[in-house]
Amino acid sequence: MGPRTVLRLVVPETGEPETRVPSAPASDPGVGGPLPERNPQATPSSRGGHRHLTALGDDALVALASGGEMAAAECLYRRHAPYAMNLAARIAGSATDVEDIVHDAFLKAFQQLGSLRNAAAFRTWLGAIVVSGMRSRLRREKLRRLLGLSDARGAQPIDIERVASPSASPATRAELAQLYALVRTLPADDRIAWTLRCIEGHELEEAAALAGCSLATVKRRIARAQSFIDEHFVDSALTAPNSEGSSS
Repeated sequence: MGPRTVLRLVVPETGEPETRVPSAPASDPGVGGPLPERNPQATPSSRGGHRHLTALGDDALVALASGGEMAAAECLYRRHAPYAMNLAARIAGSATDVEDIVHDAFLKAFQQLGSLRNAAAFRTWLGAIVVSGMRSRLRREKLRRLLGLSDARGAQPIDIERVASPSASPATRAELAQLYALVRTLPADDRIAWTLRCIEGHELEEAAALAGCSLATVKRRIARAQSFIDEHFVDSALTAPNSEGSSS
């Protein structure tokens, strides 16, 4: 089988996210410890007005937020909330009930800013937290089905408007719906790896970072998922990249 092309159906990250920055009690255990104390000396108003935070890079905003400047944390939230929501929705195949995953991801990120070694990589780091949350959710759903606590009929319908490009044709949307129906039957790790590569369009190295695994592992997961799709997909016109990352 020759090289395959990437199924790039990425939706532009638009829409104004909720402005409230996630917060939690300072004693909340298990999510990285308390939020940093707000430092009155670090607020924009006490340093001569607005800092034009939106013009700053993520590394500068992370440094300010780590020091307690909540305006910087809010700026990070506004900048990356659409990305986090889209990422979670595409893994799930629906935007239903992913808000809690994204909220918890931001909460953990803000509480663990001190552990971020490369502040400029905040987006990828946040994405990895979102992916981890979605993995846990998918595994819980599978366990509930195995225990008879839920069934496939209780699954959320695939939201094609959320996961498809606005310019996608009706035929492409139909094929995408079939793809998602197949992908939903995969193990969580294979499903996530395939979605990151073939729906989100990430390079293999970034897909591995988001999935929290090695490059070799993410390649194996993508290959397993694609093999299953190739076997069961009615029309193979839409195909994924090979495990070596080549495309045509």
